[in-house]
Amino acid sequence: MCLAIPGKIVEIVDHENSIAKVEVGGVRRNINTGMLDDARVGDYVLIHVGFAMSRIDEKQAQETLRILEELGSYMEEFEQFKTAME
Repeated sequence: MCLAIPGKIVEIVDHENSIAKVEVGGVRRNINTGMLDDARVGDYVLIHVGFAMSRIDEKQAQETLRILEELGSYMEEFEQFKTAME
């Protein structure tokens, strides 16, 4: 099963090409933010296969991570995120 996982934008790497660096569980990866209007540092986003799918608030991000952890799905998705190519 594929899930979107929440992450926090910590840097805009390439504004012209909509690339941002996000942090998920202490791991940072570049993602594409082209599906969002005006992504900014500090935004929380749902990430799926290297793309920010939507913007969410911090409370939603933390609650989503908590639920995924309870379901046991989070660690598999997190491992995929950690090992994904930048």
